[in-house]
Amino acid sequence: MKLKLVLYLIPSLILLSCNSKTDDAQAIKSLLEKESSSWRLGDSKTHAACWHIQPYSKILISTVDGKTLDIPAENIIKPIANASGGTSINTNYKMSIHDDNAWVSHDEVSIAKDGKKTFSHEIRLLEKINGDWKLVGQSIHAYK
Repeated sequence: MKLKLVLYLIPSLILLSCNSKTDDAQAIKSLLEKESSSWRLGDSKTHAACWHIQPYSKILISTVDGKTLDIPAENIIKPIANASGGTSINTNYKMSIHDDNAWVSHDEVSIAKDGKKTFSHEIRLLEKINGDWKLVGQSIHAYK
């Protein structure tokens, strides 16, 4: 009897752990899509809500001309001055999720209002704060 119970219990626990990762992955994708969109739209309140700045937060950007920008993390939650508008498409998500933290890499195509496209590889660092995923850092590498 106990053996039968164990044989039913183990697969159930495995399925539950897989569903948790799937739910977290979808929540993270939704957050990243919201963060990208709110930045372009100039929606400072929504954009800031995607972030939880920590003492170790870091934002690094490498430009197509080889420059590296080290942006103070606090700047990412300040009001957005000159929103560019347009849209973005994030693809090729790869994630490593561990309990209350995760790192995600993805590709982004940013499409300006005039149709001009810019491309980047991005790495995002996230933590689960009070049950919600929040960005705590990122690295953006623009390319042609």
